Amino acid sequence: MSEDKAPERISVIWSPEARADLRAIDRNTAVQILHCVDRYLSIRNGNVKKLKPPRTGFRLRCGDHRVFFDLKDENSIEITGVRNRREAYR
Repeated sequence: MSEDKAPERISVIWSPEARADLRAIDRNTAVQILHCVDRYLSIRNGNVKKLKPPRTGFRLRCGDHRVFFDLKDENSIEITGVRNRREAYR
């Protein structure tokens, strides 16, 4: 029997702006976003796309919200913002 190893967990750094964005969202939605981020970090499951220039980094889709992040190294990311999809790309 072969055991499939789970991917190594990625650490996360929240920027002050991202923390403020998350605090501004209602509690239930914020918890859903945190679960979405946790799922991505633990099993690499999520709707992630690399952003096109002039933007840099990646975006993780969590329902009506987008979590923007940059790769710091192979084992950590920095979340730079959390926005509603209506205002995410303005």
